[in-house]
Amino acid sequence: MGLFTWQPQAKQGADQDLLQVIYATKASWDHAKETARAVYESQVDTELVERTKLQEQKYLYLYSIARQRHLHGRLNDGVIQN
Repeated sequence: MGLFTWQPQAKQGADQDLLQVIYATKASWDHAKETARAVYESQVDTELVERTKLQEQKYLYLYSIARQRHLHGRLNDGVIQN
């Protein structure tokens, strides 16, 4: 077996790691959005808004990588809203 041969187990493990990071980042983004909503009545700090945007960008970046890899994970109830 060569040094750079295809190893499906390694890819599968990396894909699962990516999915876990995506789920954690989505939860962090949701938390940042909820925090921003909770303090909206008071004066919203620009740092809080920037943190929420940062979490959103992290999630969208990781999600785009997963789409490129054609990954499918568990269905997130927060994504589909009726």
